[in-house]
Amino acid sequence: MADIGVGVGIGVGVGVGPYEELTFDAEGDVDGGTRDAVARIDATDLVVFAHGWNSDRSTATRLFDRFFAPFPELVGPAVRLGYVGVVWPSIRFSDEPIPDFDARGALAEPGCGTALDPATRRALGAFWPGREAELDRVAELLEERPESEAALIEFGALVRELAGVDAADAAGAGAVAVAGGSGAGVGVPVMFAEDALTVFRAFAEALAAAGGPAGDPGFAAGGALRALWGGAKEVLRQATYYEMKKRAGVVGERGLGPVLTELAGRRPGLRIHLIGHSFGGRVVSFALRAVPDGARYVKSLTLLQGAFSHYAFADRLPHDKGRGGALRGLQRRVDGPVVACHSPYDTSLKLFYPLASRMARDSAGLFGFDERWGAIGHDGVQAVAGAPRLSLAEVLRAGLPGSGCVSVDAASVVRRGGAPSGAHSDVCHEELARVVVAAGRMGR
Repeated sequence: MADIGVGVGIGVGVGVGPYEELTFDAEGDVDGGTRDAVARIDATDLVVFAHGWNSDRSTATRLFDRFFAPFPELVGPAVRLGYVGVVWPSIRFSDEPIPDFDARGALAEPGCGTALDPATRRALGAFWPGREAELDRVAELLEERPESEAALIEFGALVRELAGVDAADAAGAGAVAVAGGSGAGVGVPVMFAEDALTVFRAFAEALAAAGGPAGDPGFAAGGALRALWGGAKEVLRQATYYEMKKRAGVVGERGLGPVLTELAGRRPGLRIHLIGHSFGGRVVSFALRAVPDGARYVKSLTLLQGAFSHYAFADRLPHDKGRGGALRGLQRRVDGPVVACHSPYDTSLKLFYPLASRMARDSAGLFGFDERWGAIGHDGVQAVAGAPRLSLAEVLRAGLPGSGCVSVDAASVVRRGGAPSGAHSDVCHEELARVVVAAGRMGR
């Protein structure tokens, strides 16, 4: 576990205070020093923000700094805020710039095409430690882009191995898909079971639809085998998302949730407000599994472009009445609203999330939006009775309901970003900080 070394006060690289970072490993184990530092924060209200995909801690810290900056001017005089950034092992490819952080192409070195730029290759090594041989071969194939079915099939097998999907799991996922099921019983995306060339072609076409770099043969759709390597690189990216999805649930349920429960036991008057971006939304939402029934210390939960199912809080799935969402009913463990901010300009959640989640051969077109696989950050909370749908302007003018799930269309501000992720990381806006303050009843 990394040595954080930040005392209570304004944190390193963060302009608000008191601020601390709470650090977890991939298994959800907390760094004890960071846990103790958070426990020493003197505050009436603690805002706890879990990042989504990031290459390193410094990027996460910059995100926390930007998002927290407006809060001191927004809260009422009776509120003493403390700030916590949740840091957990995730990855961001260098061709996914964050608006206002990175100029387009500033991270990925020019001319890389489908090849892995050095920053992404280093990040993959940290994300999958001990897999240098496999990653070196993956990088070699993406750089050379051989016109060979065997090479593409080899690449698919390497990605499946990196994602921890064995042949039996992949075969099971394929059987469920052919039967027309969702694959939920297996828990393995069908993209790891389908024919590799079919999968790569589907993702190459999705990249083209998302506005991938024009004229780059690595991103071209259809045609010769060499044109499929853009889709192959996208499958590698999706494999990291698959791994982050698993990790996020573990970190939330086994790490963040118990830490907050212990803290609330020691500080019974503390009010906690959870915020999560992308897979960080999954972290803070799965933390609710560790909140005891009847506890009232979590006062609000705000999701910024959450990268998990829009049916997560549903008691019954529309396409399978015998099952509910993974977080069914857990919104009742929040003593306030569960707010899902969403935007249609988020290409990651509009195109790639459902495509990676399903990859069914008999769909009505690869880009046809199948509601079974939608993300909560794309179109908000679904299949939860009485959950209102509001615009951002309505929330800023009239506030939020006092409890339950609510969807907020944030497209008026969450709208900038290039291919392949679109506006997925365009979340550092004062308007969204105001949504958190409104959800937590902390305003002036």
